[in-house]
Amino acid sequence: MTELSYAAGETTTPLLEETIGANLERTVARWPDREALVEVASGRRWTWREFDHAVDEVARGLIGLGIGKGDRVGMWAPNCAEWTIVQFGAAKAGAVLVNVNPSYRTHEFAYAVNQSGLRLLLAATSFKTSDYRGMVEEVTGKGEVPGLERTLYVDTDDWQALIDAGAGLPADALTERQRELSPDDAINIQYTSGTTGFPKGATLSHRNILNNGFFVTELINFSEQDRLCIPVPFYHCFGMVMANLGCVTHGATMVIPAPGFDPAITLRTVQDEKCTGVYGVPTMFIAMQNHADFATYDLSTLRTGIMAGSICPVEVMKRCISEMHMAEVSIAYGMTETSPVSCQTRADDDLDRRTATIGRAAPHVEIKIVDPVTGETVPRGEPGEFCTKGYSVMLGYWNDAEKTAEAIDADGWMHTGDLAVMREDGYANIVGRIKDMVIRGGENIYPREIEEFLYTHPDVEDVQVVGVPDAKYGEELCAWIRIRPGATPLDAEAVKAFATGKLAHYKIPRYVMLVDEFPMTVTGKIRKIEMRERSTEILGL
Repeated sequence: MTELSYAAGETTTPLLEETIGANLERTVARWPDREALVEVASGRRWTWREFDHAVDEVARGLIGLGIGKGDRVGMWAPNCAEWTIVQFGAAKAGAVLVNVNPSYRTHEFAYAVNQSGLRLLLAATSFKTSDYRGMVEEVTGKGEVPGLERTLYVDTDDWQALIDAGAGLPADALTERQRELSPDDAINIQYTSGTTGFPKGATLSHRNILNNGFFVTELINFSEQDRLCIPVPFYHCFGMVMANLGCVTHGATMVIPAPGFDPAITLRTVQDEKCTGVYGVPTMFIAMQNHADFATYDLSTLRTGIMAGSICPVEVMKRCISEMHMAEVSIAYGMTETSPVSCQTRADDDLDRRTATIGRAAPHVEIKIVDPVTGETVPRGEPGEFCTKGYSVMLGYWNDAEKTAEAIDADGWMHTGDLAVMREDGYANIVGRIKDMVIRGGENIYPREIEEFLYTHPDVEDVQVVGVPDAKYGEELCAWIRIRPGATPLDAEAVKAFATGKLAHYKIPRYVMLVDEFPMTVTGKIRKIEMRERSTEILGL
């Protein structure tokens, strides 16, 4: 009899039952003089002792400004040292940090402020095309954010004003505050980029994110000897949990290459700072590997890293290992609502597992794959909805019991909306979103399979496949293709010729669109819903 699609991660290493502040202080006590944080753009550097001092100054400043335990404090900025210091300062003060997406505009910003009940906002003045100060002044001037009491700009004299606010407090004010805190307290709200309706505020506890950061880096053998290059955004779990908390729990160095992702700066940072690890979504690794000067950088200090955020092409993974020296690179899978990681490959996994799966259940996490209609666990090898349970499942969506109940069932299982298959060995694979699955003439088609096949075409640099309306079959496939520089442009006939005899006829894309880029969320997730809409419009369907 076939085994069912259920698995649980190892539990040999116990969960951390402490607050983020307490964990940071343990790290500081062990390695006070090792380097904690490097900001390449400004050249600033902090040892663990210096970093903890900066964190305490911010925590005291928040208390001095009247921020109580559980009050919401927002951070609206690209990656910078202040972001990291505020992350830990807010945690020590017991404030709930609200991560505001740096690409938000006034409408989305006002929604996040009001929905979370934000009292204090810490922001950059501007970044690229975002004038944060102008947007704050616009919404406050119109009275759209009545609960927002104060905004401080972290790249101005306001930073010193924040620190000065704590100067008059009793010496033990911060210690007293930390005594009130529990690992189960809400500490973070992250707005998930909703494909329909408004974003939802995933609410995470110390216990959720501290443990996830710890175990994700535990699985790539992190120690105080490691130096992690962090080009992924802090406002998202990949940056603030898997990177920052992963480093802090192991005493590893956090290296910020730039405020936003730049392939050349990331490669140069790895080389100059002798980084042992680098994180990225697949599009970041593709950009680095295809950079004109890629071969000139010395990446020999690299040992590991994590690729996550969306499906990882096999060829890209192979180049990480062979050309970027990342012998222990890991694939991680998760979602904001699960802190984020629930599956991960292990450092000693063979190439097949690291290129053809999302790994197996993370430590202290259970996973199962269920029939989306009946809820029954399906046999291994059959597709169904990926569900996960354990310490990592969020407390809920902020002030939204209805949406929380839709996502987390009565038994505590988080329903992800992802379609997955569990192999006989317990390793899983994502085959699409329940909403992404294309049904052509009664045949279920998973775009991921076709994308992986088209990646093998020598002229294809990147590809995404979506379903578009069709009068005869209900849906047809449309491939958006980015071709390699200097390659011959492809059309539907060329793709058909390449796929004929290798893919079933109904899996061969009927339409091909050559593009320079894909519509994306800021976290590097492809917006397939937008691709479907644009394809339908352009093709006149």
